Amino acid sequence: MLTKRGENGRHQMEIIALDDLVPADHLVRKIEESINFDFIYDLVEDYYCLDN
Repeated sequence: MLTKRGENGRHQMEIIALDDLVPADHLVRKIEESINFDFIYDLVEDYYCLDN
């Protein structure tokens, strides 16, 4: 039954940084270093709602 394990495990918190999970030589990291994607913000700024 579920009640035999106790409730201690339910109240634990773990914080994980995504940067720690992705290897340093991963393709996505190489692309991020090579290409500046900041131009996308200018292309999509009309689609953002400023009234949030």
